Amino acid sequence: MPIVDEFRKFIARGNVLDLAVGVMIGAAFGKIVTSLTENIIMPVIGWAFGSIDFSKYFILLGDVPPGYKGSVTDYAALKGAGVTMIGYGEFITQIVNFLIIAMVLFLLVRSVNKMIDSVKKDQEMAEQAPVAPVDPQLNTLKEILEELRKGKSA
Repeated sequence: MPIVDEFRKFIARGNVLDLAVGVMIGAAFGKIVTSLTENIIMPVIGWAFGSIDFSKYFILLGDVPPGYKGSVTDYAALKGAGVTMIGYGEFITQIVNFLIIAMVLFLLVRSVNKMIDSVKKDQEMAEQAPVAPVDPQLNTLKEILEELRKGKSA
């Protein structure tokens, strides 16, 4: 059972749990971006460029099976029928997904870095702040108090 205990300790570490949460949030965010791309951005691009449907852009590499009854322009149906083809329209969609995720991550990291720089700058300013002048009489009184404490302990 030592390997089970070791594994339990490994899983319970903060970094592993943080990574697991990050992966789950990333997967959910990926679905949101996919929906944004497929349902909002690509239709707008298609509308702007004349009803372009990127899912219909593909190159047939093989022959359509003899018993196939569907449309020869339907990528999903042809793929389901086992026709060999290159779906570059889907590839374009995935590139747009990637660019959206990369931009969001860039903006997130950029804002975090700005916050970190701001905190560091505040700390540096606090460290460089001039020390308030101390009254020489107060220093003398502190020295007398120190001597009195030494005298009592002796």
